[in-house]
Amino acid sequence: MADLDAVMRALSAPTRREILGLVWDRELPAGDIAAAFALSAATISEHLGVLRDAGLVEMTRAGTSRRYRARPSALAGLHGALEGANKWVTAQDVPERRLARAVSHHAVVVDVDVPTDQQTTFTAFTDAAIYSRWLGVPVSIRDGRFAATMEWGTEIRGRYELVVPPQLIVMTWDFEDDNVPIPGRSLTGYLHVHRGDDGGAHVEVHQLAATPQQAEFMTSAWGMVLGRLKKGVAAASDPRADLPRRRPRPKR
Repeated sequence: MADLDAVMRALSAPTRREILGLVWDRELPAGDIAAAFALSAATISEHLGVLRDAGLVEMTRAGTSRRYRARPSALAGLHGALEGANKWVTAQDVPERRLARAVSHHAVVVDVDVPTDQQTTFTAFTDAAIYSRWLGVPVSIRDGRFAATMEWGTEIRGRYELVVPPQLIVMTWDFEDDNVPIPGRSLTGYLHVHRGDDGGAHVEVHQLAATPQQAEFMTSAWGMVLGRLKKGVAAASDPRADLPRRRPRPKR
């Protein structure tokens, strides 16, 4: 992570923490940031300079305008450095916890860097025509429901439960080799699209699984999907590019 002392100094001022929250997930011109505070533009500029020096925000120029956006990656490890040793120790004398049912699931995390920007990459998961081009098989998306049949015959059906452009899709889905998936036993996945440092995007999937066998399968399945995304999303987003469909083949 960035220098811990510099980060701590930058975060010591409430105004700088408010600025960081303001630009945490969006890019704003310096004027818009200053307008959100009852402080002079020069004071806000000083605060922005401290945040930049600590690596907590990045600045880009658009003509005569300066635009700022937070760098969440700069805070990686900060919580771990500050957490006390007892934070994750379970309290043993809380009887209410036995009144609720709890279960632990396996979580699979698969990620990839792609050359297309954040918005283009997000659209590749919400526009059926583009999705079909980079996945290589027909994909339909209607009223939040999506469906696809892989070239080896596996049917995939699901629903986008939450769509937050251009960052997050929460989906429930299931699959079946021999027939259309039966509702009621869906899996839950979280797809995040982040801005990359080089103008591209970073795509990360968090997939819940109930068993080690499911987790192993999800690792392979999402690896295949994101691998195809990386390989084909740039061409798929260009309507002039010719991308052939994948030919049917046996599963094994």
